[in-house]
Amino acid sequence: MSKPAPPNQAEAHPAASAEHGDAFSRATHELTKAYQDLAARNAKNLSDAMKSLASVKTPAEFIELQQKLIKQGVEAAVADSRHIATLTTTVFTTAFEPVKHRIAAVKSAVTPP
Repeated sequence: MSKPAPPNQAEAHPAASAEHGDAFSRATHELTKAYQDLAARNAKNLSDAMKSLASVKTPAEFIELQQKLIKQGVEAAVADSRHIATLTTTVFTTAFEPVKHRIAAVKSAVTPP
């Protein structure tokens, strides 16, 4: 004789489902805000860099400033990508948490004691 299927997680645990929804919403909001901040920061950095490059007096100054800006840009890109990756991982982890719990519930329901 087989065991009955476990109830729908949202029906069985409405508070947990609401909490998951809130956590997912917060994580998604943080990721969206990070992308918005990144876009604004990049636009400002580009504008500042163009002004700086336009103000140089010699080709040597231009090359030196250009190399400095490239180095800063690469360092910022690496840091930003790490931050975005962390936030993206949080979003996906939060999104799939109910699936993980559902699989565990089904597994425990069909596994003999």
